[in-house]
Amino acid sequence: MKPSAFAYHAPATIDDAVTLLAELGDGAKVIAGGQSLVPMLSLRLAYFDHLVDIGRIPELRGIRHESDAVVVGATTVDAAIEHDAEIRKRVPLLARATPYIGHFQIRNRGTVGGSIAHADPAAEYPAVALALDAEIEAVSPRGRRRIPAERFFTGFWTTTLEQDELLVGTYFPAWTGRTGFAVREFARRHGDFAIAGAVVGVQLDGDGRIERGAIGLLGLGPTPLRATAAELALVGKKADVATDELGQLAMSDLTEVPSDLHGSAGYRRRVGAAMVTRALDDAISEASSG
Repeated sequence: MKPSAFAYHAPATIDDAVTLLAELGDGAKVIAGGQSLVPMLSLRLAYFDHLVDIGRIPELRGIRHESDAVVVGATTVDAAIEHDAEIRKRVPLLARATPYIGHFQIRNRGTVGGSIAHADPAAEYPAVALALDAEIEAVSPRGRRRIPAERFFTGFWTTTLEQDELLVGTYFPAWTGRTGFAVREFARRHGDFAIAGAVVGVQLDGDGRIERGAIGLLGLGPTPLRATAAELALVGKKADVATDELGQLAMSDLTEVPSDLHGSAGYRRRVGAAMVTRALDDAISEASSG
């Protein structure tokens, strides 16, 4: 199928883009890499009078390293994350999640900001942003603001971005010390969206006890989720903690697990518990080995 007719706009600057969004109102939609939006338009699952293409705005591309964070521009493509040595060193969870995103053709076009703004609950980058306490920077005619990831995702494919706001970058905190990270997800085929998955980070103190834990969940609710109860239960435990119990705990407070042709809610819970357990094992082992 072909998309419905729309007017195409290609602003050259961030200011031009937010001005357009303010002028065009609800009929406008931002497009970056287009790996999610274009199929939806072609299948006529979505319709907009105007598309605002931000792919030609140089200010939105690139990776900036700050003392305590890595800042990823909105239109930075996934492949740039995958091949960046500093990202692998400073924000390993972001780098390790990237190969799970579709196939290399998609990663060459898809963007970090586009994935986070799309807010698919089965996508990797929103879960990583949530687990790492990332901050999303947005610009509108009223100025700039940073939105904590925990307050950014509000529902299925919806966020707190206002209609005239543009996501311009994401601040991913860099962990230090004895840390370990892991990604585990289950999909029917490589490149498919995960039926269930987990992104995990742990940090050990000088005595080998877990002093910090982060567990993001994929495909287990209407939004990206964080397994808060399991994270709290991790703190203070030795590295030989019973991770299978924590996997079950991570599923205990989920209230809206999807049930569809890919699997029932009960099946997703079982798979999700296994993914959390395996990711925790991997992350704790890495942190313990130094």
